[in-house]
Amino acid sequence: MNRRFRTLWLCLVALSVWLCRAAPTRASSDDTGERPPRDVGLVVQPSAAALSAPPSDFQRIDHGWLVVEFPATVRARVEALLREADEARAQLSEDLGQAVLDHAFVRIGRTPQQMAELAPPDEPPPAYAAGEAYPSMHLILLALRAPDSQEAPDLAETLRHELAHVALAGALADHEVPLWFNEGVAIHESGELYLKRWSTLWNASLSRRLIALSELDRAFPSDKVEVSVAYAESADVVRFLMRDADRARFGSLIQRVRGGVSFDRALEDAYGTDARTLEYEWREEVGHRFGLIPALTGGGVLWALIAVLSVAAWVKRGQRARARLAQWAREEAEAQAAASTPSGMVTAGATPSAEPQSGAGAALRRPSVPVVEHEGRWYTLH
Repeated sequence: MNRRFRTLWLCLVALSVWLCRAAPTRASSDDTGERPPRDVGLVVQPSAAALSAPPSDFQRIDHGWLVVEFPATVRARVEALLREADEARAQLSEDLGQAVLDHAFVRIGRTPQQMAELAPPDEPPPAYAAGEAYPSMHLILLALRAPDSQEAPDLAETLRHELAHVALAGALADHEVPLWFNEGVAIHESGELYLKRWSTLWNASLSRRLIALSELDRAFPSDKVEVSVAYAESADVVRFLMRDADRARFGSLIQRVRGGVSFDRALEDAYGTDARTLEYEWREEVGHRFGLIPALTGGGVLWALIAVLSVAAWVKRGQRARARLAQWAREEAEAQAAASTPSGMVTAGATPSAEPQSGAGAALRRPSVPVVEHEGRWYTLH
């Protein structure tokens, strides 16, 4: 093997492994590594699960199909989030082949701890989660801060993920599907960590570490590397099933499961072949996309570029998250300061305006900045 290509190949493999270990995930990790997915809470009797009242400083927006409760200081962010929610709902309806999310309820906590206080009493979210869905209650919980981290999660991305869980459960009429399919739909719809998943699949394909789908029916591995493969693989299989040529088949699969047909039988009926054959076809496609020959010939430069872009995307993602948290902290501090300042009080830094204002003409010349009047003169608040 040409020494230059061999060196490039080894560097790319090492970089790929590092990316799989270093890139952040939607739910944070603890000392034992990433945990199996648990962002779907089970509430057997939703009508009996009374939620606690939100804190006194929370506000509520009724957006028709979506109701959101949130800290008053983040209202602007929530209003922007509503547009993301509308787009996600439209995309989910198209992809699942039916209208979904006729109603949903979102509660947003400042921290994972406050998010847990907003949850159903007997079904709190796991400590490592930044979001949780309760499909039987049409409920979604979000946190503005990632667990055990100074980073801010991508709120819109997390919301799309959890909306997908709720939408899928409704489209299936709560019939059971494999865990890989449920999680794969949510990850595919949210579009989260695309470059990381691409790198993970590439590395797993070349090292022959792809996991049989039958092993992901009910649980994901607890090993940090393997669970990254499980997430990436699940999303990519769903992408494979939703290809343009098979879009109608995917909708048929959902309808058949909704009607009570088992997932494996519904998959076979909708696609005209069994699950084992479909998995084989997917593996063949992955092999062509991530094969060794393209990496060592004309595709070597492409893979080097992808690796560099993956690192750049990870660094930029972290920078955006830290900047977002800093901005949110400033906004909240300013809002709290404004709310705590009594109306009409002159602060220590108050200075008189340049022009005296009194009499009938004062109202016409009153400055637009915060001011108070004292003995015929206007004072600007600093």
